[in-house]
Amino acid sequence: MASTLFSRRYVSVLIHVLGWILLGFSLFFFPSFNSDIQLPQMFWVRQVLFFGLMIGMFYLNALILVPRLLLRSQTGKYVMALILVACMALILVACMEYGFNLPVQMHRAFHPDGTGKPKYYGWIQPTLFTVILILGISTSIALVQKWQADANLRLALEQAKTTSELSFLKAQINPHFFFNTLNNIYALTLIDVETAREALHRLSRMMRYVLYETQAGTTLLSKEIDFLSDYIQLMQLRLTDKVTVTLDTPSPLHDQSIAPMLFLPFVENAFKHGVSTLDKSRIFIRIQQTDHQVLMDVRNTLFPQKAPSLEVGNGIGLVNTRRRLDLLYPDQYSLHIEEQNPAGEYQVQLMLTLS
Repeated sequence: MASTLFSRRYVSVLIHVLGWILLGFSLFFFPSFNSDIQLPQMFWVRQVLFFGLMIGMFYLNALILVPRLLLRSQTGKYVMALILVACMALILVACMEYGFNLPVQMHRAFHPDGTGKPKYYGWIQPTLFTVILILGISTSIALVQKWQADANLRLALEQAKTTSELSFLKAQINPHFFFNTLNNIYALTLIDVETAREALHRLSRMMRYVLYETQAGTTLLSKEIDFLSDYIQLMQLRLTDKVTVTLDTPSPLHDQSIAPMLFLPFVENAFKHGVSTLDKSRIFIRIQQTDHQVLMDVRNTLFPQKAPSLEVGNGIGLVNTRRRLDLLYPDQYSLHIEEQNPAGEYQVQLMLTLS
């Protein structure tokens, strides 16, 4: 961040230096191209003073008038200030022109034979044009810099808001998951103590993953799949033979960075709404991978008395997962939900484009 800021300041200073070099070239070198004419010494003094006047006028406008008047919606006062600055510049240039007797000296330099008459007001038009140009450029640069500063501030605030919101959503998803899991383990303690111990071991491993492996905001796809596998095996400990659970993962697996615990709410939703103690049911989970995409397909048996919708019921984790996707993968994901596919199952398809 600091290096980026330094680089921007360096580029800004370089642009200013190049701009003044260009103006200096037009004031000092361009008039001397005609070597046959010996320009008077006071002309160069006038050019030096005029160059300094333009620099002072530029930064007076950019650093004082624009921030204190124009950016504070005092447009009328700003226009009056510009007119006053322009008039003062013309008065100072007039003092230099007539104080140094430049109209006469320049006429003698270009007409050594004494023909013609000096142009006493020929300096007004180019001077006024230069003053207006300098003021216009300084106003434009000041406004562009203000726009860039505001844009950077908005971006920083948006990033801070996104980070805060993601932390909040993640904090909501994790307790929601552990609340359900602890209820399952409590039920297991009443049936099989050894199975409950195994469940606690898996849960501790999953908690370790959540506490230590997801703090950076991203994790490896392989770790996310291992976490998902632990969850599925944990859930299978309390299922009957009437439930068939299938997990299909990529082989071979090429690790990619992915947001942690992004798949869990969809799988949790399948277990919550796609399992019956009386009827046969099926949960199918497939994760596929290409060079830059990951596709997750979750299907579960549809029971009309249950509401597996992302927007209905107590699916806190699912609703927040949709919000996480909007924040983490804007325009890089597609989420397709089919309430009832041709096979009569509830199906969720999530496709992520990973960099």
